[in-house]
Amino acid sequence: MSSSSRLNGALSPPLPGSRSGASSPPRTKFPADSLRPYMKTIISKSLTDQEKCPSRPIERTAERRILVVVIGSYTGAFWDNTDKPRMASYSKDISERVKQRMMEIEPRGFKYVVTTTLSENLGQAGRADMSCHWEDTDVAVQEMYSNDSIIFVCVALAIRVV
Repeated sequence: MSSSSRLNGALSPPLPGSRSGASSPPRTKFPADSLRPYMKTIISKSLTDQEKCPSRPIERTAERRILVVVIGSYTGAFWDNTDKPRMASYSKDISERVKQRMMEIEPRGFKYVVTTTLSENLGQAGRADMSCHWEDTDVAVQEMYSNDSIIFVCVALAIRVV
């Protein structure tokens, strides 16, 4: 077989400076096993070490007529439609800390993408699947946190660039 690669039946030319020679060093995979425990810890700690929820009734929506009474002893992040900057700060702070940790683990050779989703927990069901199909050295790590009020999902991608 030639040095061209076959993908979905189409031939593509070899990349300039491709690593087809046996003398090239192996490309290392991002160590996801060292990132996953950090993500789990930082998400849980950031979202549970918050101030107490207000001990007042919170009406979620008038259409659904659901009235949720939050007890003052409950601690942790809680959904608040009236405080959008606080809601956004949860996602921003956690994503910045995860990206910083990724750069500490492997400072060169990867591009990093961290996405976070914070949504209100209304007892809904959900399913999310994720797969990474670029190169063997690329990694996708996902962690989720939920309580009675919020669902928080963080996805971190490390994509090899050199």
